[in-house]
Amino acid sequence: MTAKEIEKELETYSTPEKKEFLPYFFKTGKGEYGEGDKFLGVVVPDTRKVAKENKDISFDELVKLLDNKYHECRLCALLILVEAFKKTRSEAKRKSIVDFYLSYTHRINNWDLVDLSAKDIVGEYLVDKDRGILYELADSTLLWDQRIAVISTFAFVRRNDHKDILALSEKLLHHKHDLIHKAIGWMLREVGKRDKSLLIDFLNRHHKEMPRTMLRYSIEKLTPEEQAFYMKKK
Repeated sequence: MTAKEIEKELETYSTPEKKEFLPYFFKTGKGEYGEGDKFLGVVVPDTRKVAKENKDISFDELVKLLDNKYHECRLCALLILVEAFKKTRSEAKRKSIVDFYLSYTHRINNWDLVDLSAKDIVGEYLVDKDRGILYELADSTLLWDQRIAVISTFAFVRRNDHKDILALSEKLLHHKHDLIHKAIGWMLREVGKRDKSLLIDFLNRHHKEMPRTMLRYSIEKLTPEEQAFYMKKK
């Protein structure tokens, strides 16, 4: 299959309702984070189905999908990369997928594209490796690089390895964008589900300076009394 054929296949799953709703949901208006993005109107399960059916296409065709104006084509490319990464045990192949992914972060340009790929590619690759690249991504001026850095740590968190998300949370604590606030809050919540004491320690040190959205996300699994305590102190 070629990129053009995959686009045509995705179009068969399009619905008028989703084509109208998705641009609003993903903030594509002037000045919004998804400004100018275009949608075919395809839901994620259908995009995932197309990806699984075409997981062996070449990097050349994936480039065309990532350069496509339609959001679902870019998502399909990323889901194909996730499938390819899961499938191979070759270290060389896994590295080539990660390198390719990181060379196209400017096209991984919305939160769902990051969230459905970063942890399963970059995160999984770095589980047993040096993680310096995450701090380089966090220092990037590109919002999506920074979200990739945060969401990639989910691969570590689900293995009860919390060092990097705690460090990145401190590093990005005063970030201006709520997409980073939400990402950090989500990952801190995941930390708390596994080791509540680590979350409480982080909150005790930083809750007064945490952006409100970040704080709300991070305390969602705490007791109502604990939530009230931290929100009041905020």
